[in-house]
Amino acid sequence: MLEDFKMKYINLIIIVLLCSSCLRLDDNLYNVEDKITEYKLDNYTGEQDFILDNSYLIPDSLIHHFTLSSKGPEDNNATTIHAIYIGSISKIQTDTVIMYCHGNKWHMDFYWQRAKLLAHTSGKNKYGVLMIDYRGYGLSEGEPTENGLYADVDAALQWLKLKGLTNNRLAIYGFSMGSAPACELSNKPRSMTPSKLILEAPFASADVMANDGSGLNMPGSFFTNLKIDNAEEIKTISQPFCWIHGTNDNFLNINTHGELVYKNYNGNYKEAHRVSGADHGEVPEKMGFDNYLNTLSTFIKK
Repeated sequence: MLEDFKMKYINLIIIVLLCSSCLRLDDNLYNVEDKITEYKLDNYTGEQDFILDNSYLIPDSLIHHFTLSSKGPEDNNATTIHAIYIGSISKIQTDTVIMYCHGNKWHMDFYWQRAKLLAHTSGKNKYGVLMIDYRGYGLSEGEPTENGLYADVDAALQWLKLKGLTNNRLAIYGFSMGSAPACELSNKPRSMTPSKLILEAPFASADVMANDGSGLNMPGSFFTNLKIDNAEEIKTISQPFCWIHGTNDNFLNINTHGELVYKNYNGNYKEAHRVSGADHGEVPEKMGFDNYLNTLSTFIKK
């Protein structure tokens, strides 16, 4: 009896320690470290997933940095967030635009190479690319929250709509954490309804993240207050869906996350691209930049 009690007590202490540190997902989902005072883009020398060669350079005249006012339904006051548009703003009313929702790490400088690469889909600057730093990221004001993610991306879509973009020319691309606003605003559109959904290394839900991280079969609510559930959300998304995921993803396991999201899609068209040997940030490079861009171009044109 005494030994049994001791084991239960030790197990309880272990669970408490885990929950009070690395498994507080609502604290750790948002990685806003590497504070900056300005955006450096091509001159950024910090960590990046890959660096493109000079053939992918974008003319300064097609790089636009500006701020947006973001105010969600639950916000008392608006939050100023930073955005970068790649392309000719005067042509948004006729161009196709990719709304890029970046992952949980740092700021737009870290994702600049990815945005530049997307600007070469179907040819250099054939499509526009819009990227934002969510509240609390980079130079954007405020603190990151789940509802804030949705409000901030919607503020970007409002801007595109005011510039003349129509739903049929909008594709939304969510990478990692960015899969949450991409799914939410495809399923429950606000300012605009994306015509195509692209998810790279999406996570299934807060529950799956908690169980993957803890090794314990416990509800996600035990570890986090996050309500994000892409695997459930995608069941009612009807737009054509392109899923890309690395088979060696050590952050968001392809089997527990991506495969579940892909399986749950019930819309009219879906395609899967399982990238052999790619870890979480390696998909475009391991896929090969040309192959990656051709895949996106073919999908967006469908």
